[in-house]
Amino acid sequence: MIKAGTSLVAADTPAPAAPLPRRRGIELSLIVVAVLLSVYGYCAVGLARQGTVPPGAAGYGAGLGVLALVAHLAVRLRAPSADPLLLPIGVLLNGLGLVLIYRLDLETPGDRTAPTQLVWSTLGVALFIVVVLLLRDHRVLQRYAYVCVVAALALLTLPILFPSVNGARIWIRIAGFSIQPGEFAKVLLAVFFAAYLAANRSALAYTGRRVLGVERLQLPTGRVLGPIVAIWLISVGVLVLERDLGTSLLFFGLFVVLLYVATGRTGWIAVGLLLAAVGAVAVGMLEPHVHGRVEDWRHPFASIEAGEGPNQLSQSLFAFAAGGTFGTGLGLGHSILIGFAAKSDFILATAGEELGLAGLSAVFLLYGLLVERGYRTGLALRDPFGRLLAVGLASIVALQVFVIAGGVTGLIPLTGMAMPFLAQGGSSVVTNWAIVALLIRLSDRARSRLGVPRGEESAAPEAGRHEPAGAVR
Repeated sequence: MIKAGTSLVAADTPAPAAPLPRRRGIELSLIVVAVLLSVYGYCAVGLARQGTVPPGAAGYGAGLGVLALVAHLAVRLRAPSADPLLLPIGVLLNGLGLVLIYRLDLETPGDRTAPTQLVWSTLGVALFIVVVLLLRDHRVLQRYAYVCVVAALALLTLPILFPSVNGARIWIRIAGFSIQPGEFAKVLLAVFFAAYLAANRSALAYTGRRVLGVERLQLPTGRVLGPIVAIWLISVGVLVLERDLGTSLLFFGLFVVLLYVATGRTGWIAVGLLLAAVGAVAVGMLEPHVHGRVEDWRHPFASIEAGEGPNQLSQSLFAFAAGGTFGTGLGLGHSILIGFAAKSDFILATAGEELGLAGLSAVFLLYGLLVERGYRTGLALRDPFGRLLAVGLASIVALQVFVIAGGVTGLIPLTGMAMPFLAQGGSSVVTNWAIVALLIRLSDRARSRLGVPRGEESAAPEAGRHEPAGAVR
């Protein structure tokens, strides 16, 4: 039992009597199912649009299968005790994303992006393999916390030097090649937040003054909380200047979640929600680009009533409505009418229209399962840094899915982010594969160490036991 006000990170997890089974065979079976479902979707699109199986179906299936198999072999070799569901979920979501992008490509012959997305997916799987093979112990990352935050701030600042795209400065475009640095920065900031909070969790939980006399709302001293708040404010401030409010909201949510997990104080959730509400109102009133999105959210059909035709949000709502319970079928929808963002911001509308509520629920369940396995890994790990990192990485996926799904369904204003694995975007798919790789490494340590008696674990060698000069203190 954890008393109120104590740190969740510092709590010990009881160890079972024996190590958990490895279940690599189950992982391989699920990967085969994921690849077959992706190939089936690819063929279904071709049959619906052209009446024949697409000529590239065999190549698509072989390419996706080889990538998945190589990734599985890397896990079997270096992370044999890892969670068997993480990799199959990534393969299925990535495969479904390629199918949806290919389906929309058929409506835009002059703008085919599925081949490019397949190349980025290959790079993402390659990064996944490198992380699984080379990162033997996740605690090594704790040594490079300040390197990670400097790199993250540099990546966030670079797009300011380049022209804006669709009202936001979030891209770096050189000679036809473009990347979104903020996608990589979110993982680096998660590492820094986890390392800093793990090193200062006791001071964050027990020192400082009460706010308004409320015992559970106790602020730490400025010396402890100041550095991490400064980093967060700088990153969010840069993103506001770039009009990348979706990523700034993601960073804010990540910061609040990790602060709550590190301290165990529910007051941080209340403070976070209050600050988020105040910031959203202020930015929505002062920033014209954001104000326009808020007005579209409040009145999605205003442009139709004014005789100007439907906007993107109203077209998205029409697509969800047309899908009904079981959808129109792959390749038989009209979500391409949404416009230029149909393959990126609004690709979830295509899934909702052509797969229906049932298919969309299945997609959300996949994301929910991915997040749940990340949280389960965090609960099983004993070192504070690993726990916070696992929770942080899972929270990135959870917050991103919520923000995007809420925007395209009209629950919250649009933010302009990419749906993990599904949407067009090379930087996004590569980063998401890196997140899955880190969760694989963390889950391997958690599941393989669960059966080690507490006394023996304390005697085992650990990376970072003797802090180097650059370690977070």
